[in-house]
Amino acid sequence: MDKEKIGQALAHLRRADPVMRDVIRRAGPFRLKLRRDRFHALVSSILSQQISGKAAASIRARLEEYVAPERISPESLGRLTPRQLRAIGVSPQKAAYLLDLAERVGSGGLRLHRLARMADEQVIEALIQVKGIGVWTAQMFLIFSLGRLDVFPHEDLGVRVAIRNLYGLEDLPDKETSYRIAIPWRPYASVASWYCWRSLEFKD
Repeated sequence: MDKEKIGQALAHLRRADPVMRDVIRRAGPFRLKLRRDRFHALVSSILSQQISGKAAASIRARLEEYVAPERISPESLGRLTPRQLRAIGVSPQKAAYLLDLAERVGSGGLRLHRLARMADEQVIEALIQVKGIGVWTAQMFLIFSLGRLDVFPHEDLGVRVAIRNLYGLEDLPDKETSYRIAIPWRPYASVASWYCWRSLEFKD
């Protein structure tokens, strides 16, 4: 990600929100490594749904081993059957999602290389056409694959927990409350969200 833009984002957040200024001080430098393989990123997002990160990583490793020496791609994934995917630990539902993704990308129905030139809402609209990809997954793609700086995943549980903790709320914030708190973060809501996730690692 552009270091100059990140510097501008941090300066803005420190100036606009005292709470975020303290989080940045405690969490340290902004370190977000973009996932350049966009297809692999979407596969990983689907595999990660509703299971632990460790379990998802294990299934992803088995999938990589299964298609070796090829990489995970629309072609290598599209040649697998639902039964083969289930044999390496992919649920029937996620197997259907992965095969739908492979078919759409492989056929050109979803052109991942074009997404970088599209507006955020257009990217979300294109991705949610794939079975198993909702708004949250599309937002994660915008942040972690395309490096978009002003995405606010207000439904993300980690972000909601962080907002509750950092801003002294009794309950998890609803959409209206989350958006109100995030107003000062604009146009760098992605960076602020990243710091929200980091704040969950604080010991106190």
